[in-house]
Amino acid sequence: METRELAYFTAVAEELHFGRAAARLGMAQPPLSRAIQKLERRLGVRLFERNSRGVSLTPAGEVLARESAKVLDALAAATARTRRAGLAEPRLVVALKPGGDGGLLPDVLAAYRARPGAVSVELALCGVAERARLVRDGTADVAFLHRPYEDLTGFDSEPLLVEGNVAVMAADHPLAGRDHVRLAELDAGPAPRWPGSHQEVGDPAMLMQLVALGRLVVVAPESVRDQMRRDLTCVPVLDAEPTTVVLAWPEGARSRPLAEFVRTAAEIAAIRTGAEAAAIRTGTEAAARRTSAETAPHHAAADVAAPRTAVQVVARASGGVGTFRDRSHRE
Repeated sequence: METRELAYFTAVAEELHFGRAAARLGMAQPPLSRAIQKLERRLGVRLFERNSRGVSLTPAGEVLARESAKVLDALAAATARTRRAGLAEPRLVVALKPGGDGGLLPDVLAAYRARPGAVSVELALCGVAERARLVRDGTADVAFLHRPYEDLTGFDSEPLLVEGNVAVMAADHPLAGRDHVRLAELDAGPAPRWPGSHQEVGDPAMLMQLVALGRLVVVAPESVRDQMRRDLTCVPVLDAEPTTVVLAWPEGARSRPLAEFVRTAAEIAAIRTGAEAAAIRTGTEAAARRTSAETAPHHAAADVAAPRTAVQVVARASGGVGTFRDRSHRE
């Protein structure tokens, strides 16, 4: 089969009307009909049922529709990647939604610039549903994606961070003052939950506007707090499946700049998680020492002053340990 024949077939399969398909392709209908008939003879099967009620796909046509879409998408992606690889000044295109990097990107970019063989990095800021598509169609080389919410089929990937989730809601939501919530409580609330409802909405700004209007509650990685609007609030969700921030790129891709970028991101993520774990351990040990000191005999003045300081330290430490344990358990 020729690519041209697949393009003809796909147009008819999507339009289910030879006249509209011909207009879409910029050609007359008779040559299109002859091309489809030729393709059917070559394959030895009928691809379309034609009758007075219109045009429909046969079972064989449904199979070819799925497979031809993959072939045409792969060809378009290969064309885009080839053209970009031939640029006079090579660059690496990274797709992400605003805030979708788990706070890693500034340090990753700084470290990557210092690597030998690094190329210019172009950021493609886009909606939630567009990141994977940009990599698949060859527009971007790599994307920050969130597992398990996105389909990683056809990608190689490198996990970077595991985050807990928070419910982003309007400040006047009935659950806004809670220390934590569960998914069932969100589902019983006045606003539907995303992901789940309004899946067609992928633009982060649009999502947050719906939240502010009380029309939606968004469950998102806890790093979303860094970009939170003043009229919204975040409440930890205890039983939401953890979110893993991953870098994803086309399966089997061979690119030294891409490999160096992924390696750099993995190293920065390891440093970040190691530093967080060290800070938690330090806080826990300090709290334990201070608590032990409080139980020992003190002068009267020390007995008055010590508890307030100890309570402050223990509160910070227990909060940190709680977060660490939640992440460790979910991993």
